[in-house]
Amino acid sequence: MLVDFHVHSTASDGSYRPDAIARMTDGFAYAALTDHDTCDGVDSFMREPPNGGSCRRVSGIELSIDPGEGFDMFHLLGLGIDPYDAGLADFRRRILAAREERNVQIVENFSRLGIDLGNDVREDRKGKILARPHFAKWLVRHGFAESIRDAFAKYLLPDSPVETKCYVEGWHPPQEEAFAVVHAAGGLCVMAHPKFWRSEWKISGCDFSVAEKNLAVVKEKGLDGLEAIYQANSPGENNVFTDIADRLGLLKSAGSDFHGSNKPAVSIGMEVEESFIRPLVERIT
Repeated sequence: MLVDFHVHSTASDGSYRPDAIARMTDGFAYAALTDHDTCDGVDSFMREPPNGGSCRRVSGIELSIDPGEGFDMFHLLGLGIDPYDAGLADFRRRILAAREERNVQIVENFSRLGIDLGNDVREDRKGKILARPHFAKWLVRHGFAESIRDAFAKYLLPDSPVETKCYVEGWHPPQEEAFAVVHAAGGLCVMAHPKFWRSEWKISGCDFSVAEKNLAVVKEKGLDGLEAIYQANSPGENNVFTDIADRLGLLKSAGSDFHGSNKPAVSIGMEVEESFIRPLVERIT
């Protein structure tokens, strides 16, 4: 069956509107909208009338949280949340305030390179969230990069060249606090793309024993599940992360991390067995 529990819209840094995402996933079994730091697109996504399909839509969010000592990136998917929960709304306001401070610093870094982004960098932003893909699109449009991938590599990554690096580390709320907020909003806490937990694993490959040992610790703090099947995983990585989730008693999810034209190589939808996804959807629905 086709599912996708990791999809972005124009409410954050995707290129398709939430209602368009709903239509694109109409024939799926399940789909979740998980925009970065916002639930603004959820209402439109959930309310779009079905067009003959029977997709069970799931309200979600993606949060960048403290990765923990020795790790570099922890993206938390909150699945099945109440998008109107007051505690989650307050949490999001704090995150967005920190994000805006970071954006100001990024713009200042570009200015020091003689690149004046000005206010028109916000033209590509359809929702309230201004994120790195919007900076990347501006850079391509104005001839400072050949592609979005090139813009990220040259300017917008932690390991961009020193002479052109404009990346600024964002604020990451503590794991326990983020888990508690998502749970209070009725959601499940799922770690997205665990292969990116350490940046070095992108090159050397994931150290699965380290991942499993530390996932056991994070589970005790409140983690519910693992995005065991992910579009950038090899088949072997999908199998090993699935086994790790099973051994630790974590729910298993599958997601594409679809961003439309902002990640043109990534298509929407993941093929899974019904038995694989059943424990997750039973907890959500």
